[in-house]
Amino acid sequence: MRRRLIQSTLAVVLVVIAVFGVSLVIVETRTISEAAQDRVESESVRLASIVDSRILGHEEISAAILGDQVGEGQYAVVRLPGRAPIEIGERPTGDVIEHTARGEEGETVTFQEPRSSVTDEVGRTLLIIGLVALLAVIAAVLLAVRQASRLASPLTDLAETAERLGSGDPRPRHKRYGVPELDRVADVLDASAERIGRMLTAERRLAADASHQLRTPLTALSMRLEEITLTDDPDTVKEEATIAIAQVERLTDVVERLLTNSRDPRTGSAVSFDLDEVIQQQLAEWRPAYRQAGRAIVSSGKRHLQAVGTPGAVAQVLAALIENSLMHGGGTVALRTRVIGNQAVIEVTDEGPGVPADLGARIFERAISGRNSTGIGLAVARDLAEADGGRLEMLQAQPPIFGLFLSRNALKKASGDEGRTVR
Repeated sequence: MRRRLIQSTLAVVLVVIAVFGVSLVIVETRTISEAAQDRVESESVRLASIVDSRILGHEEISAAILGDQVGEGQYAVVRLPGRAPIEIGERPTGDVIEHTARGEEGETVTFQEPRSSVTDEVGRTLLIIGLVALLAVIAAVLLAVRQASRLASPLTDLAETAERLGSGDPRPRHKRYGVPELDRVADVLDASAERIGRMLTAERRLAADASHQLRTPLTALSMRLEEITLTDDPDTVKEEATIAIAQVERLTDVVERLLTNSRDPRTGSAVSFDLDEVIQQQLAEWRPAYRQAGRAIVSSGKRHLQAVGTPGAVAQVLAALIENSLMHGGGTVALRTRVIGNQAVIEVTDEGPGVPADLGARIFERAISGRNSTGIGLAVARDLAEADGGRLEMLQAQPPIFGLFLSRNALKKASGDEGRTVR
């Protein structure tokens, strides 16, 4: 492209120089020739008038007296009636420019100038025109090179940007070139890069969320299936199979919830549900894991609280908190329910050392985690809570207390049930 731009620019300049240069040479040659002819005519008339004035004044007329009236390289012949011709200057050889003027006293003055002077002047003019044309060609080449670089370099950059996008690097460059058309292409590529980046981020986030959120239900399901394989009691098999089927349904709900949040986190399917059912289901699922770790998990607080949300999402939030206590906490894990205004609150606490001071409020950020953790459990839990119009907060760092706040409906049989503990 650079070569084509330079060649096309140079071709245009050469055509312009050829057209206007030849015309200028013709005009200048004609002008110089006419000027030389006019000069010879005016010199002959001037010399004739001088001779007239000397004749009328009865003054002497000779080559010595009139010699300073003829310039170097010029020649004149004065012819007076009844006298020999008077020659002034050196007669030129070759082609000459000549003009004869007649005086009022009958004399004639023939003035000559060698045509080589015209040729020399035309040559000097051609040399100047040639130098100007050469400078024009050099300037055109330099301008073409600069313009080609200005156009070709941005195109190379844009091609590299497009190649980077195709190879999976969606970082926008935000580089502009001062050419509206190229800047428009750069704007489109940057916008595409940002969209691709958002899509890749959403896909990676979905994969990370799915990996984290599906691990716990699959582990619980695996434990149920192991219980089935280890027992010969039909009633136990039936009970464990029923629980496994329920876990599969919740697993399906988790997958659908993650896909829904990846498309639009604000999309929810909130309903009014009984918190006791969700809490008891989580206790049943996690109690084997806690028994294996030599720990206990209990619940207490108000009973029969109605909350507004998505039961599957609330279950996943509680599962993230319970798993977090199992991995990082210690002692007994307690789930407490209480009411604050028009909100139902589920608190999850344990007897462990709590949240390190260097984590603090950053505990809900992605990629922030304690030992050997993926760092997305609490972040996903908060997203799920907010998608249902609730919120998840760390109420206390040491000992750790996490609170899930949900909107609630009218209490059902709230009185008389507070403070009862289920193990």
